[in-house]
Parts: sequence; C-alpha cells; structure tokens
Amino acid sequence: MTDSVGRAVKPAGANGPHVFVDDLEHPELRGDDRHHLTRSLRLRPGDAFTASDGTGSWRVCRLGSGPSFDAEPDGAVAFVEAPRPKLTVGFALIKGGRPELVAQKLTELGVDVIVPFTAEHSVVRWDPDRAARHTERLRRVAREAAMQSRQVRLPEIGEVADFADLAARPGAIRADITGDPLTLDHPTVLIGPEGGWSATERRQLGAVRINSSVLRSETAAIATATLLTALRDGITGRP
Repeated sequence: MTDSVGRAVKPAGANGPHVFVDDLEHPELRGDDRHHLTRSLRLRPGDAFTASDGTGSWRVCRLGSGPSFDAEPDGAVAFVEAPRPKLTVGFALIKGGRPELVAQKLTELGVDVIVPFTAEHSVVRWDPDRAARHTERLRRVAREAAMQSRQVRLPEIGEVADFADLAARPGAIRADITGDPLTLDHPTVLIGPEGGWSATERRQLGAVRINSSVLRSETAAIATATLLTALRDGITGRP
C-alpha cells in the first residue's frame, strides 16, 4: 500500500486488527494472538487483518479456515522507512505498575528505544532476577501496545541501565524544569526519579524543559515522548 507519491504507508488506515508475525512470507499466528482474533474480536475465516514483522514491513492477511485459523497472505508486502532521528526515552525506575504504563504509552506514541535506569536518588531498585522478569513484562506490554496502535516497528526495550551509561549516548540530555526548550538536537531524553537528580548527575548532563510544572516521572516520560514524536513528525515546529 502506497501514498500518492508511491511511498509505503503504515497500516493505520487499513481495515481490521493488527498483529505481529515472525515471517510475512509464511505468517503464523501466535496462540495468544489467534485467541484474541477469534475469541475476543470474533473474526471469522476470510476476515481481513494486517500483520507486521516488527521491523518495518507489513501486509494484509486473512484468517484461514480449519482448526488452526492461521494467517493467509492477501496482498503485497509494504515497507515503511524508519523515521529519523531515532528517539530514545530513558526513565528512572518507578513504583507499582507505572513502568508498564510508561512502556505502553511511549510505544503508542512511536518512541523507538525505551530504557529503564537507576539514578543516584532512585527509590526503586531491581535485583537481577526481578529486572529480567520486569523487562520481559515491559516487552510484552510494548508488543500489545504496538498492535493496538498499528505500529510496524516494535520498540527496543532495553535492559535496566545505569545513568552514566545512558548519559554517554550521543545527544543525551536530562529532563528538568530549569532546562532549555526541547528540540530534536537531543533525541535521547532521560526522566529522573521521584527523588530528583543528584548534583553529580546535574553536572554530568545538560537539561531540557518539558513543562513549566513539576511532573510525576511517568507523566514526564509520556509528555517527553509526545513532544519528541510531534517534532519528528512535523506536527509542531521547533521552538
């Protein structure tokens, strides 16, 4: 599927649900996706949906007949170029189920890389086993959010990092109420913990302002993603 100048477009306007598969040439539905399509959404054999490989390619499929209810290709594979620049939001670990909320909303908005990290004033810290479990949970949440928002690329959900590791990335900057206006010159933005940034972290990395109010960490992450993706998509201009 292409636009008026022949560029492949995302399946946001296509009919039916959206899923991810490993191979678009021979698409096979995962068990939970098959259950969602046939039980929750009540698709019947022959009904259309779109499938993506999570790396930019997608195609229209139809639900097959028989006991497997698998995907049958119905149309050519389209490819969507990755937007530039690549956007990264790092967020300091937060309490409760809020990391899942952050991963869900940042995925819906189109952030490319989502990385939880520990800062000097972080209240929440995950041991290795807990970090592994939570990372897998965040990846599942991101996959579901990408299906709901009809993305053709799955975001990279990074392992829990240290502040210093993220601060060393090109274009990295902190979110802080005292910072300069946000621009795409800094495509990697770090959101601090409930306890705020330490003096060392403030000296190590510059800052951009997301809002004139003091925001909760999860709100700041979502607001940052909204601004970054709007700037990249040309919805709003540079300040």
